[in-house]
Amino acid sequence: MSVVERTAHSEFVERSLVHDGELVRYRIHAPRQGVATRPVLLFLHGSGERGMDNIAQTRVGLGPALLRGAVPLPLLAVFPQLPPGASWQGVHASRALAALEDACARCGGDGTRVALSGLSRGGYGVWELALLQPARYRALIPICAGLTARVGSPDLRVAALDGCADPWREAARRLANVPVWMVHGARDDVIPVEQSRRMAAALRDAGAPLHYRELPEANHNAWDAAYADAQLWQWLQRMLD
Repeated sequence: MSVVERTAHSEFVERSLVHDGELVRYRIHAPRQGVATRPVLLFLHGSGERGMDNIAQTRVGLGPALLRGAVPLPLLAVFPQLPPGASWQGVHASRALAALEDACARCGGDGTRVALSGLSRGGYGVWELALLQPARYRALIPICAGLTARVGSPDLRVAALDGCADPWREAARRLANVPVWMVHGARDDVIPVEQSRRMAAALRDAGAPLHYRELPEANHNAWDAAYADAQLWQWLQRMLD
């Protein structure tokens, strides 16, 4: 076991529940100081962290930021994991939401103060889960995300928008009241930055509360810079207060 794995196993506590007859395993991270309830951040990982080990989802994005001390909020962070080949749709979206509810009920999470973040495939998941429950979240933080499928990846899409003539406009209409902090690298060669540009334009047209940060020199990894941004966490604190 590597140093990273040992650290992750000690800092990210394993939890499980049974949902629709299936075992759902996930991880949580919470500050050590004791408080009755904490605001909650549900994190959705990307394609590379899919698996069955219930640890890879903590290795990229939010997990390392928490270990570096870059997150100043006393958050209960919830880390579900997709199995190989899956996306944050259908039953897998339901399982992520079940993990969120379980963590709120059993781990001191305040179910009235919930934010949702994800990167890459998980960024698609942010839009997916938000559209399933538009009133559930105080804030959305999609990073290098998109709405429509890219060539060769038909599953990499927001299924809740299937059949919409203009998915960006429809998503913005449904989510116009939810604060969004969106980040994308201008040189992204995995999820084209045009996906976020179109979503930002649609949200602005809908009058939504939006912060859009486009990183001019970043490729697909916009998440390290995003989660290291003190302004993001200051904004999220205001959204969760």
